[in-house]
Amino acid sequence: MMKILTTIRHGVVAASLALVALFAFNAPVLAHSMGPIHIESSFARASASPAAKSGAAYVTIMNKGDTADRLIGVEGDAASMIQIHKTEMANGVMTMKEVEGGLEIPAGGMIALEPGGNHLMMMGLKAPLVEGQTLPLTLVFEKAGKIDVEIPVLAPGAMMGEMDHSKMKQ
Repeated sequence: MMKILTTIRHGVVAASLALVALFAFNAPVLAHSMGPIHIESSFARASASPAAKSGAAYVTIMNKGDTADRLIGVEGDAASMIQIHKTEMANGVMTMKEVEGGLEIPAGGMIALEPGGNHLMMMGLKAPLVEGQTLPLTLVFEKAGKIDVEIPVLAPGAMMGEMDHSKMKQ
């Protein structure tokens, strides 16, 4: 009897750990859709200090349609300017610059804007980005039009999959 209880206890512990891992390693998801375009996951990093004047947000965009579309802009009130940026390494120096013409999302494909790569760059923040809040943005697509998103703000330096749901405001 004791051996059965120990086996059951180990099974419960293993299942609990599996659930914790599932939530810990999945990207934050506040899914949004417009036709074939689906915003599958997103997050922004909280400002490292109240004086920060820039910030970044990251999204994964899926195109479940039969034709390509293009992310051509971003709108929002959080900053005086929001651009689609890419990060490049040249001669050992990392630089960021605006993506001219937007980003194509192939038919049946996806793009991930993530730390160290393409991202949404907010310059001239009007207020610091605060962990636990959400950041309202509007993604502008060539064909799908405008999609409003609520992006969870995570800790400064956060990476995909580090969302702590306990700090989200309802």
